[in-house]
Amino acid sequence: MIQPPERLPDRDAAIDAMLPHVPFDGWSRRALAQGLADIGQPADDAELLFPGGATDMVEVYADLADRRMEQAAADSGVIDLRLSQRVRAVIALRLEASRPHKEAVRRGLAILALPGNARAAAAVTARTVDAIWHASGDISSDFSWYTKRAILASVYGATLLFWLRDDSEGDADTLAFLDRRLAGVARIGKLRGEASKTLRRLLPWPTAA
Repeated sequence: MIQPPERLPDRDAAIDAMLPHVPFDGWSRRALAQGLADIGQPADDAELLFPGGATDMVEVYADLADRRMEQAAADSGVIDLRLSQRVRAVIALRLEASRPHKEAVRRGLAILALPGNARAAAAVTARTVDAIWHASGDISSDFSWYTKRAILASVYGATLLFWLRDDSEGDADTLAFLDRRLAGVARIGKLRGEASKTLRRLLPWPTAA
C-alpha cells in the first residue's frame, strides 16, 4: 500500500471545516483560513497544517474519505454480500458520502490533473482503490492483487467522472453505469477463465524432471 499523507485530527478537522468554502474559493489558503475561522482556529495554522498547499489538502481530503468509506462499509455489513456486490456497495457508499461535496471533488480532480501533480494523482487513485478492495474484504496477496486494482482503478475512475455530471436522484444513473462496468469486467474475467481452461487442455505443460 502506498504511504498515506500524514494523519492528524487537526488536519481532518480543518478539511471538514473548509469544505463548505471550497465551491467558492477552491482548495485555497483563503478557503482554509475561512474554515479555520469557523472552528475558532487561527488562520496562521494553515501553513503548518498543509505545507504542500492545495495538493496537500486534496490528498488529505481523499485519504479522509477513504477512511470514512471503510468505516461505513464495516458498519453497513457489506461483507455478507458477494464480492462484486460488495465492491458496488462500497463505491455507492463513497459516492453517497461525497454527494454534498461534489464541487469540492470536481475541483480536487482538476488540481490532481495538473501536469506537476501526476505522482500525487496516481497515489490518491491507488490508495482509494486499495481502500475499496480492503473494505470489500479482499485479502489476496498474489499477482491478482495488482490486476484487480488496475481493473478497479479504471472502473472507479470512469464512474467518478460520470458521477460528476449526474444529477439523477440518489445517483441512480451513476449506479446503473457502475453496474454496466462491473458486468463488463465480470464477462472479461469469465472469458479469460474459459480461455485458460482451453489452453490447459490443448497445450503440453512442462512436467517436473
